[in-house]
Amino acid sequence: MERPSLDGLDRIWARRWAESGVYRFRGDGPRESVFSIDTPPPTVSGRLHVGHVFSYTHTDVVARFQRMRGMDVFYPMGWDDNGLPTERRVQLHYGVRCDPSLPYEPGLEPVKGKRTRPVSRRNFVELCERLTGEDEKAYEALWRRLGLSVDWSRTYTTIGAKARELSQASFLRLLKAGHAYQAEAPTLWDTTFGTAVAQAELVDRDTPGAWHTLHFDTADGPAAVETTRPELLPACVALIAHPDDDRHRALIGTTARTPLFGAEVPVLAHPAADPGRGSGLVMCCTFGDLTDVTWWRELGLPAHTVVGRDGRLRPDPPPGVAPGPYAELAGLTVGKARERVVELLGLEPRPVTRPVKHYEKGDRPLEIVSSRQWFIRSTEHRETLLARGRELRWQPESMRVRYENWVSGLAGDWLISRQRFFGVPFPLWYPLDDAGEPDYEHPLIPEALPCDPASETPPGYRDDQRDVPGGFTADPDVMDTWATSSLSPLLVCGYGTDLFAKTYPMDLRPQAHEIIRTWLFSTILRAELETGALPWRTAAISGWVLDPQRQKMGKSSGNGLGPDELLDRYGADAVRYWAAGGRPGTDTAVDEGRMRVGRRLATKLLNASRFVLGFPAADGPVTEPLDTAMLGALDEVVAEATAALADYRHTDALERVERFFWTWCDDYLELVKDRAYGDLPGAESARAALRAALDVLQRLFAPFLPFAAEETWSWWRSGSVHTAAWPTPGGRRDSGALAAAGAVLAEVRGAKTRAKVSMRAPVARLAVTGPADFIAALSPAVADLRAAAGSAEVTLREGPATLVDVALPPDGGRGGPTVD
Repeated sequence: MERPSLDGLDRIWARRWAESGVYRFRGDGPRESVFSIDTPPPTVSGRLHVGHVFSYTHTDVVARFQRMRGMDVFYPMGWDDNGLPTERRVQLHYGVRCDPSLPYEPGLEPVKGKRTRPVSRRNFVELCERLTGEDEKAYEALWRRLGLSVDWSRTYTTIGAKARELSQASFLRLLKAGHAYQAEAPTLWDTTFGTAVAQAELVDRDTPGAWHTLHFDTADGPAAVETTRPELLPACVALIAHPDDDRHRALIGTTARTPLFGAEVPVLAHPAADPGRGSGLVMCCTFGDLTDVTWWRELGLPAHTVVGRDGRLRPDPPPGVAPGPYAELAGLTVGKARERVVELLGLEPRPVTRPVKHYEKGDRPLEIVSSRQWFIRSTEHRETLLARGRELRWQPESMRVRYENWVSGLAGDWLISRQRFFGVPFPLWYPLDDAGEPDYEHPLIPEALPCDPASETPPGYRDDQRDVPGGFTADPDVMDTWATSSLSPLLVCGYGTDLFAKTYPMDLRPQAHEIIRTWLFSTILRAELETGALPWRTAAISGWVLDPQRQKMGKSSGNGLGPDELLDRYGADAVRYWAAGGRPGTDTAVDEGRMRVGRRLATKLLNASRFVLGFPAADGPVTEPLDTAMLGALDEVVAEATAALADYRHTDALERVERFFWTWCDDYLELVKDRAYGDLPGAESARAALRAALDVLQRLFAPFLPFAAEETWSWWRSGSVHTAAWPTPGGRRDSGALAAAGAVLAEVRGAKTRAKVSMRAPVARLAVTGPADFIAALSPAVADLRAAAGSAEVTLREGPATLVDVALPPDGGRGGPTVD
């Protein structure tokens, strides 16, 4: 047999697996025979990075293990291809922007490199579909090369027809049951993308700003108020003080007048006012931050919103605000309006850097505007959601706290509408009255799904009645990407079909910890409202992948290392080995040193397999003490690795198997190779033990090193190692003979290394002293030890401590005979 190589194995076996359908879900047994996985659909907005390889490898290890245990593994792959990331990529890639007022152009081909061109909504969606289709092919090719044992016949997308139908049908069910509702309310708004965002999509970013002191006229004279947003002064609707703040107790219940604009506002008490911040008197503006929203709601204040959806101050002043001064601000951006108020009032800014809410994918601070949006009720289900979190098995268990903290801290219901274009549209129209105003209380429902209200007409209407008085108008929004991907268990399991009973609730939800508050939470909520049960039994949470500077790796941070070059350099098995070294919930740095170790391990599996299979096959039983001890030790490894994998502790399983494998290669193969080559008593036992161990080791490595394991298995076994039975302990006992002989052999190697002679140099005499149990374990292996050490004589003696005396020939063995 030629010396084997890892190079090219990933592509060879990926093709063969695809042709043979080895990972196809059969679905011909009861639910108890199925292991179903709710795989995260990666966002299709560019290329995958090594962080994806890291976490998806963990899932694949589980899938391969369960398949070898005899389970019918249901392992589909999805693509999350709608939402803002896709739109942004399409805008940049094709140089277009969506303008819904434009007519559709059949056969539109954008010209790259030209000035950004506006296109119709339908043209824009077609370009989104084209680019995501290309990206999905590249993603699939990478996943196949990595060796994911996915059933590619069950791929889905979150914008596909099935996903749209399910998402729209689920929304209409929620609407009918009262779980979904529409409201005009303060909404977190990203002015860059022009869309509302949800609480779960917020991040705090340190942002430079300045404190300013404003002076309000009160009955007790001027009252100082500290603010970082003086431009919101025309939106001020109250001054707030803590009820126990003696400095302002006399003002509570009176009124104050705003500087510059002269609006009269009440002075009120609320426990959320911080007496230690500034003067202790705070202005409530509608809306500067989420605390303003709380005060507005709880104190019944009016909404005097001045910032529009475009991030500019509205043209008309709120009630009570002097129009002359306000005209100085109308139409300005928030930043320019701030500068103008500072000039008009002669304020002296004091620089400060503070955390400010941003949309996780945006660059500008969020504004809070009043807008009509769709919500799913979540706060009223808080206790039920907490109970479901306690029912769920978490790996690691510590991650449950993140979920509970999120649910306990919900500030409002889940906002699911987005003012974008490439997404699942809300399947509604609204009748227009004679003045052209929509009747939101009586929406029009489609007769068939999926439905695109922007291009289809409601029952009983003609298309020429669109957007005209007495006609109808379509709901303009699309669903948040989490509102569709949160239905992934229902989508992949075929909600309402026979498949559903065989796969749901699913066995495993693998995902990263940063989307516990989004994907995991939203999926539990949707499953509760649709099925009244958890969507899965276990949630396995992976950590982040960090770059060499210990920073999170990702597309948005610009440090997302592409996996292709790593796969080219080290091979899929080596990259998987590094990934499998990351424990659940633990952040792990990219470590090419570990990949080199993984490549060495996979290569060793090839070489060791080649070596063992070079011996004649043996039909006899394993009889020799050293052989049975080795198999007994291997039985312990099988038991420990099985328990670890069943508990989603893949790192522990790999470490245990790898440690034994190197001992087997370095010690056992050296100890028995002379006996296995010859025709002396015990030769058949050695050859039988070698093949028995190789059979088990190839199967133990199969979930981690699928290509090397499959290649070596194919040299002597029929079928795929990935559908072979997972090994089980054979009931043998480890006498300790291999461990004892290996310890002595290590001392012999050390002595030869210190003497700077070949490992094949002979040993004149080998004397071993040790405790009785050590000597008893070593005794049956003396003959094999003598051959491996190249020693003419081996003596054993009991003593209190283990000592190994290695006597080399006078010339150090340099000129003497060598042991083959």
